Amino acid sequence: MTEQLFVEHSLSRTGGSGFRVRVLDDAHATGNPPVAAIYGEPTDDCLVRIHSRCVYSEILGSVDCDCHDQVEQAKKLIIDAGAGVIVYLDQEGRGAGLLAKARGYVYSQKHEADTFTSYRALHLPDDSRDYAAAADLLESLGLTRVRLLTNNPEKMKALEDRGIIVKREPSIVPVSESARAYLEAKRQHGHLIPSLTDS
Repeated sequence: MTEQLFVEHSLSRTGGSGFRVRVLDDAHATGNPPVAAIYGEPTDDCLVRIHSRCVYSEILGSVDCDCHDQVEQAKKLIIDAGAGVIVYLDQEGRGAGLLAKARGYVYSQKHEADTFTSYRALHLPDDSRDYAAAADLLESLGLTRVRLLTNNPEKMKALEDRGIIVKREPSIVPVSESARAYLEAKRQHGHLIPSLTDS
């Protein structure tokens, strides 16, 4: 990893479970820079969650996806474990941005299509997210082996390509009826999610 600059500070939370925040000083970042929420003193084999921003679920309370519940589950598991890292990336709409995500929603609702079908109809890539900054932040913490809370093999591959050894921990949370089709579409596009058709 090339030399990176960081800004780090402590953060108080309700309940007394505080995180340290490390913000990557990345001149090439678009939007907000990548940030790591660090709990305890993470060492190799700690829990890690790489999470992309989802305004709809995290701010507006949407239950059309599992994003909010996944990051809340990760916080709880990391606090219970005593140490871990959540890397938060400003990559709304699978990297296409909020406006593209909104247009995808309009198409999906009009045509009863999943988001992958909608993105393709709008000539958008299925997923244009990049996880290099996540690897930068984990390397800055001296981590070479992590237990990654994910269903997305692309996140695993991105870390492994940087020499970080990954053990996958599934990130499965209860979902609403409106999120079932969304997760089924993700499963059909390679995400490691159990079939929801019979559950």
